[in-house]
Amino acid sequence: MAAVGHASVGDFDRVLVLDFGAQYAQLIARRVREAHVFSEIVPRDITAAEVRERRPAGIILSGGPASVYADDAYEIDPAILDLGIPVLGICYGHQVIAHTLGGTVSRNDVAEYGRADLELAGSSLIFHELPEQQVVWMSHRDAVAAPPDGFTVTASTPDSPVAAMESRERGIYGVQFHPEVAHTPRGQEMLKHFLYEACHARPMWTHVGIIEQAVDEVRTAVGDATVICGLSGGVDSSVAAALVHRAVGDQLVCVFVDHGLLRKGEAQQVEETFRSNFHMNLIHVKAEDRFLDRLAGVTDPEDKRLAIGETFIRVFEEVAAEIPDARFLVQGTLYPDVIESGTKDAAKIKSHHNVGGLPEDMQFDLVEPLRDLFKDEVRAVGEELGLPEEIVWRQPFPGPGLAVRIIGEITRERLEILREADAIVLEEVRRAGLYRDLWQTFGVLPAIRSVGVQGDGRTYAYPLIVRAVTSEDAMTADWARLPYDVLERISSRVINEVPGINRVAYDISSKPPATIEWE
Repeated sequence: MAAVGHASVGDFDRVLVLDFGAQYAQLIARRVREAHVFSEIVPRDITAAEVRERRPAGIILSGGPASVYADDAYEIDPAILDLGIPVLGICYGHQVIAHTLGGTVSRNDVAEYGRADLELAGSSLIFHELPEQQVVWMSHRDAVAAPPDGFTVTASTPDSPVAAMESRERGIYGVQFHPEVAHTPRGQEMLKHFLYEACHARPMWTHVGIIEQAVDEVRTAVGDATVICGLSGGVDSSVAAALVHRAVGDQLVCVFVDHGLLRKGEAQQVEETFRSNFHMNLIHVKAEDRFLDRLAGVTDPEDKRLAIGETFIRVFEEVAAEIPDARFLVQGTLYPDVIESGTKDAAKIKSHHNVGGLPEDMQFDLVEPLRDLFKDEVRAVGEELGLPEEIVWRQPFPGPGLAVRIIGEITRERLEILREADAIVLEEVRRAGLYRDLWQTFGVLPAIRSVGVQGDGRTYAYPLIVRAVTSEDAMTADWARLPYDVLERISSRVINEVPGINRVAYDISSKPPATIEWE
């Protein structure tokens, strides 16, 4: 199994974000991309030789939870600071620079968590034309007490004498605060100063540029071969299909595997949209029985994902056997999928069916044109490609479908109950005008029963858990404060209209510590 044709940096300048385990690393990467410069998260133990091979325009060292003096403190290869590549250290990264180059990092008597008043000191590349006094966001206890030789202190706060430092000659900069968060109002301007002035990075990471690069790479990788796309009708697979279709036209055959785990009316919607409206070659494979047989007795979430991923690929292989010269498989894998499925320096949160769930003996080469993109970038690319709003702004839906929204064994009865209840949840959210404001809204059906009273009789039925979250990219999420009247309508309709449910609850946990999906 090989991966080819995913969006690479090509002619784009790139900035490496070294991840020191902070919750902010992904946010830094997104902020760099918002400045139209490609960013890539890499493990903190990357070597100078590996950095040199990637030929980045700049390097950013993220924050992190550790102390530079801890026994297991995260360090970097010191040679990275001698490559002549501009470096910006943020929070822990700022301290790592100071500690590595001979400065002094000490434990403050007073921690700085939250807003702090920053005072600039003299001229600085990072703070060029910014106010001498401004508000920044801090999150640390250790602080740089003295900079390394050759560095100039460029800003301070009452509790951080070296809140920022630089050696413009070496192209190395450090800030103790977090410019990537919204609570640092001028933070994006500071990042742009580093990217454009220190790194001389070109702001070419645009939606048009992404499309052109991806189209060229797909054409080069595929040649004259036939390409199969696993089309679900969701945002990711739809954008991937449209992008590949632009590259290879009729060489693309879209295969819609109806695994019986979809929401109400989705199979019909996929047929109508892509066969009738977009005139793509579409094969509709009805495989509900096969998937349900494979899932019989399976309750572990990872086992569900792996079973669905393997069955999904086997169905594709059977379809491909009937299509001449079908060597490539398109998937809508995104950057957060890759991160969450585990990297060298990141723990696996869950196996995404299109990343960690793929069998090793799969017979296709993968074409993943969205693999380097965050969800907001995918939506923007979809709009640029001319996809309709109802597809581009459709809320994310997991590849394993309702299988990971039923907690326990999957049965036909539970699927039908959840389909009907979930449809009501979405109808009421749309009716309230909240659909576009939410990242995801859905129902979860735990395979447990509780006592209730309906009419004059006692019931013993399932509960429905309603989940609604806000997020920018699914890396973090907060539970949505839905109005009580909306929750009341959902609860009343579900209990009255869906046989088998007698109780509705609302999930008020955020990610982290929870995940968005329950499995």
